[in-house]
Amino acid sequence: MRYQTLACDYDGTIATHGRVDEPTVHALQRLRASGRKLLLVTGRELDDLIAVGPDLTLFDRVIAENGAVLHDPRTRETRDLAPPPHAALVQELTARGVTPLSVGRCIVATWEPHQTAALEAIRELGLELNVIFNKGAVMILPSGVNKATGLAAALEDLDLSPHNAVGVGDAENDHAFLSACECSVAVANALPSLKDRVDLVTSRDHGAGVAELIDRILLSDLAELEPAPNRRQLALGQTEEETSITIGPYGESVLVAGPSGVGKSTIARALIEQIAACTYQFCVIDPEGDYQDLEGAVSLSGPDEGTLVDEATQLLSSPDQNVVLNLMDIRIEDRPPFFQRVLPILQQLYARSGRPHWLVVDEAHHMLPKDWQPVGQFVPASLGSVLMITVHPEHMSPRVREQIRTLIAVGTDVIAEAEAFADGRADLETAAPPPPQKPGRWACVFQPGASPRWIRLPEAQEDRQRHRRKYAEGELGRDKSFYFRGPRGHLKLRAHNLAMFSQVAEGIDDETWLYHLQRGDYSQWFRGAIKDESLASTVEAIERDRELSASDSRERIREAIDERYTSPA
Repeated sequence: MRYQTLACDYDGTIATHGRVDEPTVHALQRLRASGRKLLLVTGRELDDLIAVGPDLTLFDRVIAENGAVLHDPRTRETRDLAPPPHAALVQELTARGVTPLSVGRCIVATWEPHQTAALEAIRELGLELNVIFNKGAVMILPSGVNKATGLAAALEDLDLSPHNAVGVGDAENDHAFLSACECSVAVANALPSLKDRVDLVTSRDHGAGVAELIDRILLSDLAELEPAPNRRQLALGQTEEETSITIGPYGESVLVAGPSGVGKSTIARALIEQIAACTYQFCVIDPEGDYQDLEGAVSLSGPDEGTLVDEATQLLSSPDQNVVLNLMDIRIEDRPPFFQRVLPILQQLYARSGRPHWLVVDEAHHMLPKDWQPVGQFVPASLGSVLMITVHPEHMSPRVREQIRTLIAVGTDVIAEAEAFADGRADLETAAPPPPQKPGRWACVFQPGASPRWIRLPEAQEDRQRHRRKYAEGELGRDKSFYFRGPRGHLKLRAHNLAMFSQVAEGIDDETWLYHLQRGDYSQWFRGAIKDESLASTVEAIERDRELSASDSRERIREAIDERYTSPA
């Protein structure tokens, strides 16, 4: 269930002439009965709302005074989200004959045409206040306080995400909170300026329009509005003609496939960075420890599988927490069974909260092998969106592959990758054109019903920082370390990161250095273990230059490392 929350304006939206009719109340009750949360977002003062409004216990939270007051109808706890009105302002407005004049817990309100007097009083007193309009009403509030800030406080109270919220309103002061919701709706009687900026306009007005919206939410979870509005698209890259290729943030299934060392994790990181920047929650299944330093996420590791699951579940219960499950401490053969135990838990969490919005699965051919059979539905049917990375798409479960909507193939033979992935799928064209000759890192995008397209890949902003920490100074495993053995295999000098590589390289004899250089061992290590194609290509050219002396080649490789990383020495 994607949309877990409905946030409603009061006057002009669920209320007509200040009252909510019985059919609208019944519609709101149906929404609550579905397990969804219901929020009321209004410019009215709380006492006024209690006097005229419906039973407020119908709502999980009430955001009153245009975002300045948060009220829990069940506990009757009320929290001010802004300071009280300035006494000097109230006195000045009274002296100017502003009437009617209402003073709430945080808000000062009147009606047009008194906005001029309000602005003059604020300027003369030197106060940092905003004047907000609502179909003739004039509301004075502290700067930065609006319905969006009040909504954010309510969602945080309930551990809900705005990406799982639908908002509905009708007037000027609803712009802010509607734009904060994943789906914005205007009732038919809304101002034209609001209708122009929302994702959906109901055919009916006031409460009848809200009831219409609720019927659609209960029937389809608004799936008919997909693909997501353009303002929430994620960019995969640009074509040679500089046209952006994008995907929506929900219901997507993406596979990045290609051989080792061609930049698959860089592609994945660039997409994860966009997901994080848009505040969508993600969970990464990280079998090889490649994402343990991912910025904006808590990395969990350890051999106790039960503790890992409990910690991940607890963290993901908060919408602003992202998780990386690092499986390096779990035996290789135990990692797929562990993932198969975690997946139903993530599915249950998604059913309850609509999160995590994205599941990222590295080494997908290992986690979801050919003989794997899902219990019930698989992603994205039972999760929001999924991103997978693999070197062997043909070894993945056919049930999983048939649900993938976007394949990003990288490497020297993208057609082979596409054919291995498609395995007879009639809806996927695998005959890709030759790659562009323009500079840049290119990949080919394959999607059902579309011709393959080459895209220039965006760079992951965190990539260099990740390499500096993990590869320059971190602790690579024994299987990923470089070993200086020499031509007779008498040595076993281990370099577990780039700093140690440079240090050992400076001290070994020329015979050992040249032995590995001429075999191409250095470029192979940079490509396969360090996963830096650019560095590997540079070093490969140095290895081929047989006129270089041992000291010259050492210096050039050290410079190539320093150019891309903080100097490891």
